[in-house]
This record gives sequence, C-alpha cells and structure tokens, in this order.
Amino acid sequence: MLQNLPVEEKFSILDTEKEILSHWYYLMILGRLLDEKAPNYLKQAIGWSYHAPYAGHDGIQLAIGQVFQKGNDHLFPYYRDLLTNLSAGLSALEIILNGISKPADVNSGGRHMSNHFGKPEWNIHNVSSSTGNHTLHATGVGRAIKYYKADSVAISSQGESSVSEGYVYEAINGASTEKLPVIFVIQDNGYGISVPKKDQTANRKVANNFLGFKNLRVIHCNGKDVFDSMNAMHEAREWVIKNQMPCIVQANCVRIHSHSNSDRHDLYRNEVELSYVKEYDPLAKYRRLLLRYNRLSESELLALDEKAKEEVKLAHQAALASPDADPATIYNFVYAKEYVPEKYIDGIQLLDESTYPQKKLIEAINETLKAEFSRNPDTFIWGQDIANKDKGGIFNVSKGMQKLFGKQRVFNGPIAEDFITGTANGMSRYNKNIRIVVEGAEFADYFWPAMEQFVEMTHEYWRTNGQFAPNVTIRLASGGYIGGGLYHSQTIEGSLVTFPGIRIVYPSFADDAAGLLRTALRSEGPTLFLEPKALYNSPSASAPVPEDFEVPFGKARIRKSGKDLTLITYGNTTQLSLKVAKRLDDEGFDIEVIDLRSLIPLDKNTVLSSVKKTGKVLIVHEDKVFGGFGGELSAIISEEAFEYLDGPVRRVGSEFTPVGFNRILEAAILPNEEKIYQAALEQLKY
Repeated sequence: MLQNLPVEEKFSILDTEKEILSHWYYLMILGRLLDEKAPNYLKQAIGWSYHAPYAGHDGIQLAIGQVFQKGNDHLFPYYRDLLTNLSAGLSALEIILNGISKPADVNSGGRHMSNHFGKPEWNIHNVSSSTGNHTLHATGVGRAIKYYKADSVAISSQGESSVSEGYVYEAINGASTEKLPVIFVIQDNGYGISVPKKDQTANRKVANNFLGFKNLRVIHCNGKDVFDSMNAMHEAREWVIKNQMPCIVQANCVRIHSHSNSDRHDLYRNEVELSYVKEYDPLAKYRRLLLRYNRLSESELLALDEKAKEEVKLAHQAALASPDADPATIYNFVYAKEYVPEKYIDGIQLLDESTYPQKKLIEAINETLKAEFSRNPDTFIWGQDIANKDKGGIFNVSKGMQKLFGKQRVFNGPIAEDFITGTANGMSRYNKNIRIVVEGAEFADYFWPAMEQFVEMTHEYWRTNGQFAPNVTIRLASGGYIGGGLYHSQTIEGSLVTFPGIRIVYPSFADDAAGLLRTALRSEGPTLFLEPKALYNSPSASAPVPEDFEVPFGKARIRKSGKDLTLITYGNTTQLSLKVAKRLDDEGFDIEVIDLRSLIPLDKNTVLSSVKKTGKVLIVHEDKVFGGFGGELSAIISEEAFEYLDGPVRRVGSEFTPVGFNRILEAAILPNEEKIYQAALEQLKY
C-alpha cells in the first residue's frame, strides 16, 4: 500500500488508478452535498431533526469505509459517520431515507434517531445514541471473530470525547487482554459538543491514554488527509489480522460546523478558530491536490460534481415519495421469536413425577446449562468467578462446565458488569446460532453498572426493525433471606420490568428453573433470568426434573387451587405463600396460590380467571411494596376485574428501606410467613 510515502510518490503510484481517485472524490462530494442538504429537511419540517455534520472528518471517514469489507468485517459507525457509511457502500437514497425517518430506511425502518446510519444486512451495525457504548459491541464481535477464526476485523468509530466513558476503557482493556481483532477509530475534532478536549483529558492526543495497555497498538494520522488516513486504516487492518490484537487509530480532524443542528458553535468558538477550520477543509484540499498533480482536470471534477448533484436530486425525490410510517406497526419487533415447548405445553410435568429424582434448584440450573451447551456448540458463558479450577461462580452454579466445554466457551470476565453484558450483545451479532449466558453480576444488586447495556439490549430488536436481537440470557442471583445486606440481599425486578423488549422470569422451584432456562436458551432475544439464591439448596424448592423439561414464557403455574382467596407470588415468597395457604386451609379456608414464574410476558389470563373465581386478592413479592411489580399487578386486576372483586387488592412486600445486614433488621424489612398470614387473614375477613 501507500504507507509512509510523501504525497508526490503516493500520486505516482496511483497514476494508473485514476478511477480510484475519481471514485474517492465522488464519494467525498456526494457526502458533502448530503451533509449540507440535511438541515434543509428540518427547516421544511420534513425530518432530519438531528444532524451532526461530518465536514472536517472527510479523510478518515472515507478511509474507514474503503477499508471495511462488506459482509466480512463488522463496522460500528457513530452518529457523525455519514461519509463512512457512503464510503462503505450505502447509497444517497439510503442516507436520506434514514435522515427523514422513512420505513424504507435500511438501518431501522425509521425507528431510530436520524443521522444514525447503518445496514445490518452488511454488518454495518445499528448503533444507539449512547455515545461510545458500541465499543463493547465491537469487542464482543471481535471475540467471535477470533473464536471462529475468521479473516476479518471489527471496526468501532467514535469521537474523542466518548473516550471519557468508562465502558470505552472497559472495551479497550478487554480487547487487549483477550487479544481481539478490533480497530478502535477515534475521530478527534477537539470538542464534545461545546466541551473542549482539555476539559476531557490531560493528554493532547486521547489515544495516548492507552499507551500503557499491553497487546495494543496506537496509530496516529491526519484525519483531514485522504492518503494519510487511508494508509493508517490499511496498516491497522493488516496489523490487527496478522497479530490478532487490537489497534487504536487516532485521526486528527476539525469540526467545520456546529456539533449538531441544536448547537451554536459561535457561542464558544471565536472567528479566528472558525476561519482556521474552514481553511483546513479536507475536501477542498483533496480537490486542490488532484488538480495540482494533474490527476483530474477541472472539467472532470465539475462533471463529478454535477453527477453527485443529480444523484442527490433523484434520491431526494425517491425518498419523499417513499411511504410514511404506519402507526399500527409500533408493536412489531418488540420481542424476538421465542421457543415454544411442544411436550410440556403449560410447563407442567405430564408424566408420573415419581419416575424422576428430586433435584435442588442449583442442580437443575447446572444440569440444564450442561445439557444445552451439549445440544448447541455455539453456546457460551462468562462472568465473574465463573470458571477458575473447580469454582463455578460465586454460588458454584456453573461448576464443572469449563472442564466439560473448555476455556473458550466457559471463561471469566473482569469485574466490569457493563463489559460482561455489552460484549455479550456484541458477540451475539456474529451469527444467529450463538447463544450466550452471562452472570451479569455476582449478586443482582451489583448489576447497576450494566444498566446502560441492559437498556441497549431491550430495544435492539425494535430499533433495528427486527434485523437483530441479542440472544443473551442474563443470570442474576437475586433476593435476600441470607443475611447479606446491601448489594447482596436485594431484588431488582421492580426497576427492570419497565423496559419493553426483555423477558423476565423468576422461578421458585427446581423444575421451573430448568424449564425456563431451557426455553430462554432456545429463544431469540434477551432474557433476564432471576434466581432466588436463598433457595439454591433449599429442600422446599427441590422438585423432580425431567431431562427435557420446558416451561413456556408467559405461563403462570397454579401451585394450589382454592376458591376463597387468590394469592399471587413468585421467587422467594412462593414457598412462604404456600406455607400460609396450608395454615389457612387448616383453619377452614380454601386458598389459591399462583406462582407467576414469568413476569414479562405476564400470564394475565390465569391471574384474572382466578380473581374472578375467588373475588379476593393478595399479592406477595420480596421487592418493596412501593414501586414494586405488585403495583402493576394490582392496577391490571383493578382495571380488568374490578366488578369481580369483593375487597381491595392488597400487597405484601419489603418495607421502603434498604435491606439491613443484621438478621434482626433483615427480618423486619423482608416479607415473612407471619406478615403474609396476617394480611391474608384480613383479606379473608374483609
């Protein structure tokens, strides 16, 4: 290639490559025309309400797209990467369709924010607005590329200010630790909206923050110069593939315009600076060089200008004629395809239970994981302490798995919950057969650092218009009753059920744990699998478990039939509720106990049918009453079965305080058998 050659020699080599030079110029002028036209759509109330102009980044963006190999490499562009996408193969029409949010937009069907370009079909990934978070996805894809021994790379593109995000450091640290084929491109224009680089980091070149990382190469280039950028990107790709290690390419750019159409850069940049950035316009420089070295004539350049204008004109007309969004489609692609059991249709054992040995809840999960890993060789698991000699997670749920399936499929992650979850999202992008299980945190209470990546997972399928769903099961050891206190004894489902796109299950018996886990691992899309850790080894949660047992999503289980009171529960409080039901039965009452098992989707039919039969309801869960999932259940029952109620819907749960470490405090805070009994008795006597 053209590595480290002066401009004159580069042009000499390219003398026989006039078509390449012309093509590059055409892409650059086409991109600039679109970049300058975008604000007009907003002024005319047509769309493109968010536009981040790329002018000043032309060299590096052209190079990223030219180096990217469609369908082989994986590209994660950011919101300023208009020219990158054009250079990678998108048409002017596809760019405009995204900008004005038409259903024909190949990236998201008009569902994602304008100026977020991509084409998942080509592995140009749909990237969200959370700046820099896609570095984790690129690292995850890099892990898959390495595992499957592909001759390709993952390319993550971003601005320099996004490097301040913690998950960017996690991504680069993980890529260097695992030696993954990832190119992290940092397009440095000196500003994060209005925040200058000096307020972001002490290093003038932010890539130098990573010079101490092992197994990582850093390449600096002039992102305003086409040839220097092209050399840097080619060198990075060749080096990464040869060495199977990550590389950072920092491209020095200028931002000619405001950060976006909602920003006024004249409020924080003076006239001298604004004149300076215009003077260093990469497009103007490239045009001058082509003329100066007689590679294209003025008339040839003008002809290319006119050709680009015509393409934009035709693309504009076609985009405006493209149909608008149909409001009826908003529910399409919220949830990916789920596995539907055939033998155990309702998730209840149909055969004689005595033919199966009793298993503890922890055994059921462990054996189901092993069975599904044997069934699908493209299944992986990682997390903190997941596999170190004989240890298999903090509770040994994954014990023995690394010995059976090897270190490439069962391995430890760093103490970085965002990294664990985000790279699962990324690795699952490599092919649809991949299934990933992660221990999102050692305890559910520690999951909060991963929330950004959790939220990302929930809307991937909808945001990509059904083109991609992360096939990831997030396991979390949840709940209290172990004397763990803060970060060790709390349950978090009440905060997480508000996000559409994620399935949330919470089994309380060994057979349901096995069946729901099997269904999760055979389904598409993400599942949050909450495990009541206090029941891992509890005899009360043991059950006979057929080897092929399955439980469908959204199907509750009536643990005990009755006619006087419906007791709705799940997780740790299921056993407590069953004990209360037995006490009340002994006193002459007839209690029905419904174990939800699945929170999202919710089995409303079973709940409402029971309420209509009994007329009285008590909802019991371990989470706080205030803001807990029981509030949603109560609202549903009140709205859809009000006329059948013989009393108010009542809830029992934790007090509105953190969970105390002292056992006396924990007992005062969490629901227990006596609290449930007294509440049920009051309901029965109402």
